[in-house]
Amino acid sequence: MIHLFLRTLALVLLMGTLAGPHVASAQGLGSLLPGAGLSDAASTDLSDAIAEAAENGVSVIVIDSDGRVVTQNGPAPVDAEVPGSGSTLMAIQDDAVAFRSALVDRLLNLPIAFNEVIYILRATSPDGTIFAYVQALLISLALFAAGMVFEAQVFGKRLVKRFVVARIQAAPSGYVEKMPFLVFRFFMGVVGTLVSMAVAYILGWLIFGALEDAAMQFTVTLINIGYFLARVVAGLWRMILSPYLSQYRIPLFNDHDARKLHLWLSAVTAFGFFAILFGVWIEELGLNSEVHVFLFSLLSLLVMILNIALVAANSQAITGAILNGKAPTDATWTLRTLARVWAPMAVVYFLFAWSDQTYHLVIGDPLGVPLLAAAWGILTTILVVYGVINFFIERSFARARRVREHNTMAEVAPMRDPAASPVAAPRLTTFEGLAQRVAGILAFVAGIYAFVTIWRPDTAMMGERWSDRLLDIIVILFIGYIAYNAFRIWIDGKIREEQGEVQEAELGDEGGGSSATRLATLLPLFRNVVLIVIVLSILLIALMEMGVNVGPLFAGAGIVGVAIGFGSQSLVRDIFSGAFFLFDDAFRKGEYIDVGGVKGTVENISVRSFQLRHHLGALHTIPFGEIQVLTNYSRDWVIMKLPLRVTYDTDVEQVRKLIKKLGVALLDDPVIGENFIQPLKSQGVIEMQDSAMIIRVKFMTKPGDQWLVRKKVYEEIRALFEREGIKFAHREVTVRLADGKAAEDLTDEDRKAVTAAAQASIEEELLEDAAETGDDR
Repeated sequence: MIHLFLRTLALVLLMGTLAGPHVASAQGLGSLLPGAGLSDAASTDLSDAIAEAAENGVSVIVIDSDGRVVTQNGPAPVDAEVPGSGSTLMAIQDDAVAFRSALVDRLLNLPIAFNEVIYILRATSPDGTIFAYVQALLISLALFAAGMVFEAQVFGKRLVKRFVVARIQAAPSGYVEKMPFLVFRFFMGVVGTLVSMAVAYILGWLIFGALEDAAMQFTVTLINIGYFLARVVAGLWRMILSPYLSQYRIPLFNDHDARKLHLWLSAVTAFGFFAILFGVWIEELGLNSEVHVFLFSLLSLLVMILNIALVAANSQAITGAILNGKAPTDATWTLRTLARVWAPMAVVYFLFAWSDQTYHLVIGDPLGVPLLAAAWGILTTILVVYGVINFFIERSFARARRVREHNTMAEVAPMRDPAASPVAAPRLTTFEGLAQRVAGILAFVAGIYAFVTIWRPDTAMMGERWSDRLLDIIVILFIGYIAYNAFRIWIDGKIREEQGEVQEAELGDEGGGSSATRLATLLPLFRNVVLIVIVLSILLIALMEMGVNVGPLFAGAGIVGVAIGFGSQSLVRDIFSGAFFLFDDAFRKGEYIDVGGVKGTVENISVRSFQLRHHLGALHTIPFGEIQVLTNYSRDWVIMKLPLRVTYDTDVEQVRKLIKKLGVALLDDPVIGENFIQPLKSQGVIEMQDSAMIIRVKFMTKPGDQWLVRKKVYEEIRALFEREGIKFAHREVTVRLADGKAAEDLTDEDRKAVTAAAQASIEEELLEDAAETGDDR
């Protein structure tokens, strides 16, 4: 490819050289053309001498003032080729010399070639005039116009309109609902094109009769081919852009931009087919390559200019479609880069394609599909095939999408607009999204490969060692990409299934509620390990394909591992301790635990450590190796004991009966009734204090529900005691004054000291109560 690019660059520089002094004769190019100061004999001699010199490798030709060849040196001695010494530059120089010689030769023979073509066209014309071919073109266009009128008025409005209109939906969504109609309308357009051609053929046969002349038959056949191809490709672009039915438009264009782009694409395509078929017509009927090269290069230049104009006129709309209607800052870096560079790259490609095509035409190499036409053909094919593949992908994943949409709509209260597209899952979180991504990558790679094949069909692309390795590395990376994302999506789905409908606790809640399952706790770690293994495996395989010996890497990794093992014993201890804690199911994600006085909800688990979120917001990170004792508050069941301070005149038996009745009533409570494992009951008097009796009640609930139940129990007990006349005892501190002092004898400082002592006593009692219940909340 580099060789061809340099050769094209040499072509451009050489064309500029031909406009200046000629190397061989130190005269202008005009002196080499007939009628530019040279006699016919001198021009013929010089042409023959240039051709002979080019064939024999002559580098210098000496001519006199009349343009006659005086002498020329013989072929330069051929030295033995030194492998690797300037072979690419020498090949470029040889190509440039060959192109210059061929171009000069064709320009010299161009007048004679035109006369020859004119003579042959007249000889092959039925009436001996070239205008007969022009007349055939005009008549064919008129007949096609009549056929299009019949197609629109009879075939379109009276036969197929009801079938097409009946399939139109008001708000189709996705490829599944859009593609069938677009494909059906495209095939109806192809049938309509054939109908218009049949009508034109019948009218032509009725008016002019059957064609007998071979040259005219060939001309009319090319006209029919051009008409059919132009209509079919215009129909393809109509299917892609849907300029008149915006609800079926897949790329993000507004109506004006879609119609404008469709018009440009149809016009450029039609002119491109005209250029190709006109070149074929000249080559087959004119029987002269010089005229064919000249006219086809000129028409290709016009096609290139039209393509550049198409890019300039529609660049803003196409850039918006690439960004999918988003602002550049909101799009991914890939889309931002593509949106910036696609237009300059397209212009550079058009210039390169025309230069390469002109080069091959001039030197007489067999010209395959023109690069300009090939690019548009490949692009159209990629878009159509990508749409068809996505249709089958969406159809295959329809059930999974319906389940996902149902779950999403169940979680989201507001109803979405029925005309909107289906609820899209986040990027690459479903197998459907991965399949669509893979389809896009495959379509792009297939397009690039097809382009390279059309560009250089004689290149043994699969036989070159470097290209073999590059292709293998790309395939390996592609397979690794699929494996990585497929495994990640599968594991994430399993994690979501294991987590179920777990409601996250509010910030600042006490915690200790329901936790994730054991599998949901271990799967994230397993996912990270496997993904790391996949990435390392793909990297090692790619290095092996590049010829790198990975054996020393494994040996070095072993040595590094031993060094790390000796130098980072705490790290190894943390990893192994964590593995055994998790395998023993000591705790899970979402559980409320106590590790050496540090309490909180397990929020994140890694290979070496885990994080606890305290209910007050603090986040603790604890290495597994530092765990000596671990208390789990979120397993199986929880007993909550509540102390009640009542006065000494309280009837303890009455309180027991009232608490028992309240416990039975709370079992039927619609809010907390299902949370009880054992009902509320009284444990009697457990302590006698100076100012109160302590009666304790208890209940058993599921972990995490005790806090809600406790709030309700306190509310009901307060209301119950108020109804029954049972009084709560307030904390009191009795202060005895020494030396028979009275309270009136205390100074302000004495009063403050007494108050501080009483407050300290109350706080000490509160701390003792909290220590007994184990509740620091």
